Amino acid sequence: MKKNLLTVKRIFYLLKTRESSYWQRKQIHHSLDLFQKSAKRIPAYKSFLKKNKINPDKIKTWKDFETLPKINKKNYLTQFPLNELCWDGKLFSQNIFTSTSGSTGRPFYFIRNQEVDWRCSIFIEDFIRAGNEKDMPTTLCIVCFGMGVWIGGLITYKALEQLAIRNNFPLSIITPGINKQEIINILKEISPYYDQILLAGYPPFIKDVIDEAEAQNINLKDKKIKIKFAAEAISEGLRDYIAKKTHMSNFYLDTINVYGSAEIGAMAVENATCILIKRLINGNEELFREIFSPINRVPTLAQYNPYFVNFESNEGNILFTGDSRLPLIRYAIGDRGGVMNFDEMILKLKLHGIDLIKEAKGMGLSDYIYRLPFVYVYERDDLSTSFYGLWIYPEWIRSALLSPIAQQYLTGKFTMTTRYDARHNQFIELNIELKKGKVPIRSFTKLIQKKIVISLQDSSSEYTEIVNHFKERAYPIIKFWSYEDLMHFKPGIKQKWVKK
Repeated sequence: MKKNLLTVKRIFYLLKTRESSYWQRKQIHHSLDLFQKSAKRIPAYKSFLKKNKINPDKIKTWKDFETLPKINKKNYLTQFPLNELCWDGKLFSQNIFTSTSGSTGRPFYFIRNQEVDWRCSIFIEDFIRAGNEKDMPTTLCIVCFGMGVWIGGLITYKALEQLAIRNNFPLSIITPGINKQEIINILKEISPYYDQILLAGYPPFIKDVIDEAEAQNINLKDKKIKIKFAAEAISEGLRDYIAKKTHMSNFYLDTINVYGSAEIGAMAVENATCILIKRLINGNEELFREIFSPINRVPTLAQYNPYFVNFESNEGNILFTGDSRLPLIRYAIGDRGGVMNFDEMILKLKLHGIDLIKEAKGMGLSDYIYRLPFVYVYERDDLSTSFYGLWIYPEWIRSALLSPIAQQYLTGKFTMTTRYDARHNQFIELNIELKKGKVPIRSFTKLIQKKIVISLQDSSSEYTEIVNHFKERAYPIIKFWSYEDLMHFKPGIKQKWVKK
């Protein structure tokens, strides 16, 4: 424990003091080092390199490293026995198993060690300390992620437990998982005893919990609220909505969005630095395209620590290299996006007249600007539906459902799919969840349809062309469903925004 404590102190010291060039050197060193160790000690990777005619001794520079073949589930993980994917081919150790959701086929059981939980604890400790540097308030942490074989809930619990013990924080943890009524009971019965509440969960679920708390007159105004999101991108509109509903004092410091995976846990964090950048470029389409590519979709922008994991972008695909019980080298996780070091980001902003350091100082965020590298991630291409050759993404619709009139009746959750009518004409069907006990007035359907069409047109000029050609035939068909309807909004599972 003492060794970890010293390491924690060292990491926080580096975060506060090191420049972008330092982290670039660490990225190269750690990636090459992990590759060489894996080439010698991982039986599966040794065989994989041999099959691809790679001589590990010739991989000495970053340029060499970038020539290595990518690995993924299909060409690597499912081609070897589980033990051969582990260090020295040894499966039986102090393992923690985590399953993928199986959304792209049968689930795969990843193995991690306690080091992965520890890394996650560094991210969360930094978050909990933000704004609480002088005195740590009594804190109730409510883990609202699924608590089964999936990684989100258990790694959050373990990370919170670790950081509380090593710092002797007045921090309590409760793990209701995705049982919304249990969470409401906790907010009613236990939270009044605490000064600060940390909610950790999927964005649409956390929004649902907050709306339900308001409906039941649970007073969150007198509490300091912090929220840890994960699993999908959140718009700044949603961040504003949740900050307002919870009377949040500073959403830059009181919200984070973790980019994580079953493969290796918490990999990067959309922190104060990232949130500030996203908001500074909001509305600047030219700068947005220069940073994030010409895709009209809001990404998760996160910073990663090269001591923990490293990222590359290969033809728009995200690759990561990271260590655990099952190390992965240039692993194609299936996400789209890109990477950028801190100095590159600063330069792009300055060329458009934005001084990040000056802006941060003016907002009291100077102490939270880390010079770590960035990874930006879009939702996967399979989380979209096609309409006359155009890919429609859930985030294009979410913003329309955050309007005040929509929030009177709707939870914000929906499922979209592409269907065909009797004449084989294509149309988008939107199944939208109503709030508990709400029945919309007759004109509400047309109003929401109009708001969604405007949002789609703002997001895509191609959609505008489709509307110009097909008129109302291009409008999505809206269907409202009662709260927690089992067809589309079954409680206790992650929301499926798209159904194929």
